[in-house]
Amino acid sequence: MAEEQNTKLATFAGGCFWCMVGPFEQEEGVYDIMSGYTGGHTENPTYREVCSETTGHVEAIQMKYDPSVVSYERLLEIFWRQIDPTDPGGQFNDRGESYTTNIFYHDEEQHRLAEASKQELDENGPFEKPVVTRIREAGVFYPAEEYHQDYHHKNRFHYMMYRKGSGREGFINNYWSEQNEHQ
Repeated sequence: MAEEQNTKLATFAGGCFWCMVGPFEQEEGVYDIMSGYTGGHTENPTYREVCSETTGHVEAIQMKYDPSVVSYERLLEIFWRQIDPTDPGGQFNDRGESYTTNIFYHDEEQHRLAEASKQELDENGPFEKPVVTRIREAGVFYPAEEYHQDYHHKNRFHYMMYRKGSGREGFINNYWSEQNEHQ
């Protein structure tokens, strides 16, 4: 594992956090991916509270990464290929603010790179509708309950059925197919 002083944080909200962990854990230089909640106003929210749409939080993942091994630009590329960045109301079957897409930047470099990648995707990407993913300053990140951590490993069959049934799998295959090596 990378030395602690060489790691940075990256935080992404792409709808259901179960579906966001796997693509990043495959990337060399990414460590300690945690599912959780961020962007809201309630301290220590629970899953039930976040889903009630009263806390302002979104489901998100936060990871440590070693920028000498994997670039933030690469993490952004992985992120964009897991979501529908044109959907302002959630992701696939998951509807509501808590499932909207967000990039939470931890420093000005991440902010600049996130804005540039969003603009590039909006202007040259495969989507007809505008990219609506929000780019926000990172705040407090609250880890989700233990049963949500590594859900895609603990409950593999249910996760695969959910990913397909939600429409995420088909969307990714439709828009990224051969280009997406992280499905």
